[in-house]
Amino acid sequence: MGAPENGQRSRGLQSRERVLRVRNALTVKIRTTSYLPDINVWLALSWALHPHSRKAWQWLRSATVVAEDPDLVLFCRITQLGLLRLLSTPAVMGGSAVTIGEAWKTYRRWLDHPGVDFFREPRDIDDLYEAATAPFSRQSAPKVLGDCYLLALSEAAEATLVTFDAALAALARGRKRPVVVPD
Repeated sequence: MGAPENGQRSRGLQSRERVLRVRNALTVKIRTTSYLPDINVWLALSWALHPHSRKAWQWLRSATVVAEDPDLVLFCRITQLGLLRLLSTPAVMGGSAVTIGEAWKTYRRWLDHPGVDFFREPRDIDDLYEAATAPFSRQSAPKVLGDCYLLALSEAAEATLVTFDAALAALARGRKRPVVVPD
C-alpha cells in the first residue's frame, strides 16, 4: 500500500477497520465513533496544569473505554499546528513552555497512542468549509474561520467535534453536527 491519498487517514484504514475471517469470507468492521478534538481539548490533554485537564482526561477515558476496539480520536492539520504552537508559547504555557522539538515529541506520543490518528484533508473540504462559513459571509470574523474549518472537517471525517468552546459548540449544534463539551 502506497502513501495515503487526500481524504484517507494515515493509519486510519488500519485503525478504523479490522478484517475478520469468517468461514473464508472477509468482512470489515468499521468503528462507528470518531472524535475530532478542538485545539483547546488537545492542549488540556497534553498539559496537566490546564484548567480543563481533568475534564479532558475524563472525556478521553470515557470515549476510549473499550480497549479492544477504542473510539478513534483524530488530529487534523489545524489541531496539530495549534498544539505545537501553544505548547511552545510562553505567553500561554508560562514556565511550562517547551521547545518546538519537545512539542513535536508530545504530538508524536499522541500518535503512538492506540486510537489516536491524523485525518488528512479530503479534496472536497472547500465545499464543506465554504458552506460552514456562509452564515458569516458578510462579517469580519477571523476566529470563526478556524471554527468553521473544524466543523467542516468533522463533517468530512464523520467525527463528533469535542470542544470546551461554547461558541464552537453552538455553531456545531446549529449545523446539526454532533458535538461533545466535556464536563
